[in-house]
Amino acid sequence: MDDEFRTLTERVRASLTTPQEAAAHASLLSLVRKGTPAAREQLARILVAPEQPLWARETAAFVLGSAGDRRAFETLVLLLNYREPARCATAARVLARLGDPRTARAAAALATNPLRTAYSLHPIRLLVELRAPESVPALVAALERQLAARDRHWPIARACVEGLGAIGDERAIPALTAAGKYIRLSAAAAAALARISGGGGGPADAADKAHAR
Repeated sequence: MDDEFRTLTERVRASLTTPQEAAAHASLLSLVRKGTPAAREQLARILVAPEQPLWARETAAFVLGSAGDRRAFETLVLLLNYREPARCATAARVLARLGDPRTARAAAALATNPLRTAYSLHPIRLLVELRAPESVPALVAALERQLAARDRHWPIARACVEGLGAIGDERAIPALTAAGKYIRLSAAAAAALARISGGGGGPADAADKAHAR
């Protein structure tokens, strides 16, 4: 956690624009360093107090979530689908450690939200890491939506393909076979299908294996 928190602290510090913000940040770090139950209660209040800057909520959620305090869950989910990739990535890492049973369901909802496709990369990656019951259905749904879309988000589609290959669930074979028809996804789909089929031939072999069942 130390290196991650240092990175977060440096990123937040670089975003501050006034002496007042810098002082508030220093005060927050002092609170974090105390590490007492009373300090954690103060951090938890930051998560819900009105007019708190996002960087303060993020810092408090990071510290509490890394310590397994599920009061950080809602803030971390908000950050997981935020417009700044660095915040999304940090939230995903903490959510993976938090172990809250709501995490996979929340990540699946974000990954399949058609209004937030551009920000769904980290929810998708979190689903792959969690390997929860929600992971494969959500990744397949997100991939199929991209294949059917007029304006496709290729990085999102590729992340779904690669994630389904990493999980290795045969339920993904039809969607991966369809993805293999697109030149931007064909190599990734072939690799994913090969992993699912046990490292055998490729898309055709994996598809034949599925049909044989």
